[in-house]
Amino acid sequence: MRLRRATLADLDFLVELYTGEDVRTFLAAAGAYAREGIRERVERGAAAPERGELAVIEVEGEPAGAMAWELVNERSRIASLSGVAVHPDFRGRRLADDAARLLQRHLIFERGLHRLQLEIYGFNERAQRHAERAGFVREGVRRKAYRHGDGWVDGILYGLVREDLD
Repeated sequence: MRLRRATLADLDFLVELYTGEDVRTFLAAAGAYAREGIRERVERGAAAPERGELAVIEVEGEPAGAMAWELVNERSRIASLSGVAVHPDFRGRRLADDAARLLQRHLIFERGLHRLQLEIYGFNERAQRHAERAGFVREGVRRKAYRHGDGWVDGILYGLVREDLD
């Protein structure tokens, strides 16, 4: 397994992955997960990889999933992670856990970031278990922070700092 920066050649795979019913429900409602939004994110990552990128998880040369990061505070070296998704054909292997650990080490030890953070819908227990297995620390809850369907849902906050990897 390896992570690599997404290219426009990955566009069809990424659109299929992110628009699948079993994935889209769990992603941020305001996220740009339609074709044009994904295209823009790929192009932005190619133009300014130091600001963030969409990464493809590959297994034996085949795309198996994706995840993204974005620099949100340059002075304090903080990045937000988002869009973790594994294609149904590759689920059950803990690929997202391994990929998250690779991304953590890359961002902290190679790119010099200090803190990684993410937020997960309160109803997405699978993603919460993934975050904790990957080493993220649950830091808090934004109560009823997001409109989802006909109601409000919590946002669960997770963080990881350099010292967590030592």
